[in-house]
Parts: sequence; structure tokens; C-alpha cells
Amino acid sequence: MTYVLLVLLAGAVVYSLLSIVAALRYLSVRPPALNSPEPISILKPLAGLDLGLESNLRSFFEQDYPAFEILFAVRGKDDPAVPIVENLRREHQRVPSRLLVTGESPYPNAKVYSLEQMLAAAANDLVVMSDSDIRVTPGLLRAVAAEFQDAGLGVATCPYRAVAGPSFWSRLEAIGMNTDFTAGILVARMLEGMKFAVGPTIAARRRVLQAIGGFDRLKDYLAEDFVMGKFAADAGHGVILSSYVIEHHIGSTDLRNTAAHRLRWTRSTRRSRPLGYVGQLFTMPLPLALLVCAVNQAWWPVLLLTLGVRLLAAYTVSARVLHAKINWLLLPIEDVNAFCFWLAGFFGNTIVWRGRRYRLYSDGRFELLPSPAGE
Repeated sequence: MTYVLLVLLAGAVVYSLLSIVAALRYLSVRPPALNSPEPISILKPLAGLDLGLESNLRSFFEQDYPAFEILFAVRGKDDPAVPIVENLRREHQRVPSRLLVTGESPYPNAKVYSLEQMLAAAANDLVVMSDSDIRVTPGLLRAVAAEFQDAGLGVATCPYRAVAGPSFWSRLEAIGMNTDFTAGILVARMLEGMKFAVGPTIAARRRVLQAIGGFDRLKDYLAEDFVMGKFAADAGHGVILSSYVIEHHIGSTDLRNTAAHRLRWTRSTRRSRPLGYVGQLFTMPLPLALLVCAVNQAWWPVLLLTLGVRLLAAYTVSARVLHAKINWLLLPIEDVNAFCFWLAGFFGNTIVWRGRRYRLYSDGRFELLPSPAGE
């Protein structure tokens, strides 16, 4: 058992070293200059109040860009986000904007339905689809437009810096996003190129979305962002990891909500990329080193070596690429926490999303389950 774990640990250490190389290669790419800005449509699906929602949305109104519009979508007029949107629209009347009321979604993925309605109303070919918990600087659209000067580019996915809320569980989740999640994207980019996209902010050509079957093709997938990029890459369209880093404000949360969110994430990933999900074991060097020491205490020096490599990889990805601060004391706790959720992701085929329960299928699709009697 000790030697099996050592082999797995060696693979995980190699992966950590690869993540450092991948991060440095990403940083070596010089973003293109913007020559001729084209008009852009920003699509914002909304559902309820996120922490800091007004500041998040205002950052999109304040773009340093000559021609853009913003479209918002809510299910009903009673959505608490509506007054905030209306106030911002009055505050920034020079920016063309619309608020769409879509009604209840006929699709399992309600976000996809909102995006479909907004895309139909959008005026421009280049669109930026961004979640409500995203905050950006005024340079987002300039960076995106510069990258899409490449005629072969179809989809660009923005890396994101997770900004935690005040709770302990929120801080843990932010550390995982800023180290492990981004490292996985960078390594995949280096080894095979971008064959997928990741939310919460994606830019794409309308004509590319239409060419891959439109949002109708994505409506049954939980990880619609991943398959959007996959379908585009499979069809021969360029997919890149953008040079622009956004802020993902994940807000505060308790253990119950964190567990539901992370189980949704892990179960969805297992069905979107089953082999890749198993391979995530190699992204967890510190838990593997702890297992080695638990089985055979004589191998304790590997824990120190592993910890050193892990800290260097976390610094390179989080601090150098994302410009995010790291709580070094919480990093080992999050590593063990992530390992436990990874194990839990192998079990169960249901998730809870925005108060509704869904069943996941093996191909990444999902469906809404009926509410129990009395609810």
C-alpha cells in the first residue's frame, strides 16, 4: 500500500510542477493590442440578490469602451434584483440597456433559457455572457475585443479570481478556486489546448453559438459552459483562455450551503469529464502525502517535500496569475476538504440548485425532480 501511494504521490508532485510551468507559459503570452473596437452585447442572467450585486453590475456599466449594450434577464418582475437594475439603468442612461422578463424556464437549465432570450434581443455578433456575482475593471471589453480580432476565435473563457465572503467556508472555497481549479485549467491548456470553456464569464461569437446548435443544444446540461466550449472546439472554432482575469465574488455561506454547492460541482464534473474526474486525484499532493505518512510514518520527509512543492505551485497560480492573496494556514485545510468532497462526488446522482432538486445523468444532462407532496 505504501508503494502504491508513493507512486500516486509522485504523479501528484509532477502535476504540481506542471502547473507551475503552465502558469509561467500563460503569463508569457502578451495580450494583443486593440486596433478596431467592434460593438459588444453583455448578457446578464439574474436570479435574486447576490452579495454586492449593485457593485458587481455597476462595474459593467462603467466599461471604458465606445460601443456596448447590456441586457439583463429575470424570471419575474418580483425578482429582488429588478430595483437594482432599474436604478443602475437610470444612473447610466448613456449605456443602452434592457431588462427582459422571461417567465419560468421550460429548460432544465434556467440560466441557458435566460441567455437564449437575451441573445435573441442582442444587437451584436460579439457577446459577453457573465454571471451576476462577477465584478470587473473598466478594461474588460477592450481586452475581449482585442482577442476577438483573431477571425478564427469563437469562444474565450475568462480566468477568475475568487473573492471570499466573511465566513470560514467561503474562504476555504476561494482558496480552492484560486489554486486547484485554475491550475487544472492551465495544465489542460498547456497539454492539449482549450477544448472547453468555464464560467462565470465567457465571450463568444453569435454565429459560432448558432453553428454549434445554439442554446437549445445546451439546455439539458448542468455544465453548459464546459460543453459550450467543447462543442465549439469540436466544430473547429478557436477556444482560448482569455488574458483578462475577472473577480468572482462568491459571498458568504455556511457548511450546509457549501456542501450542496461543492457536491453539485463535483458530481457535475464527474459526468462531464469522467476520466478527468478520476485523474483529479493527481491534483491533490498534500492529502496523498498525509496518507503515505499515515500508512508508514518512516516516510515523513515526503510530507515536507510535498508541502514545499504545493506551496510554490499555489503561489505561482494564485499570486502570479490571478493576483490573489493566499491564507497559507487555511491552504492545507482546504486541500483535505477538497479531497473529501472529491470522494463524495463519486456517490449520488442528485443535486440541489437554487432550492430545486435535479437528477444528473451519465452524459452530463440533468432534469428537474418533482417536489415532494406538500411543498
